[in-house]
Amino acid sequence: MTVLWPILWLQSMYVRRITPRMPEPPGRRAGSAGRGPLVRLLVAGDSGAAGVGAPTQDQALCGQLVRCLSQHHTVHWCVLAANGLDSPGLLKLLEEAPSARFDVVVLSIGANDATGLLSPLRWARWQDRLAALIDHRFEPALLVHSAVPPMHACLALPQPLRWFMGCWAQQMNETLAGLLPVRGGRIVHWHPETTTKSGMAEDGIHPSSAGYAAWAEGLSPQILARVAALPSV
Repeated sequence: MTVLWPILWLQSMYVRRITPRMPEPPGRRAGSAGRGPLVRLLVAGDSGAAGVGAPTQDQALCGQLVRCLSQHHTVHWCVLAANGLDSPGLLKLLEEAPSARFDVVVLSIGANDATGLLSPLRWARWQDRLAALIDHRFEPALLVHSAVPPMHACLALPQPLRWFMGCWAQQMNETLAGLLPVRGGRIVHWHPETTTKSGMAEDGIHPSSAGYAAWAEGLSPQILARVAALPSV
């Protein structure tokens, strides 16, 4: 592995230089939709939560989740996210947000921690800090940690950097999953294996609207199963 470090460093610098920075999509970041029992949804985090790669917020992660959940529930939803956030940055963002009650909080965070080579164990401990803050300020019945994306499928990353980042992200996810309480309101949701251009945006890093749809369609049944058991919903 040591012999690869110069190659990995050069490739990472090259990718940072040539990869276009896509904007966060336009659209509302809070609202209501659907009919039925109420579910209050917060989507928070980095560029994935902000919907980078989708043309509008309706086609981003939160919009796609609202589309799925609103077929069964009235959904009050909110997005708190910014492109480029890592775990410490998200903690600060949530500390500064007004306290509110949400039934479900979905986190998308970790890709920038991974590119910063934050160790898997330290990253998992940051997720514990985020969970404690979220429990205190938002009181969700369910906290979803979206796994670090499958970076081995990021087409913008050349080999062997793509392989290395994929392994690093996998270790981060496995460490977090192994440290989560056996019981409680926290789960890890693993991304679908996005390995084709149809699920990725033009930059080869972020999901496209189709990628966000697959993400939401895989996650929404877990949310629906949890909220169905809640007496308050």
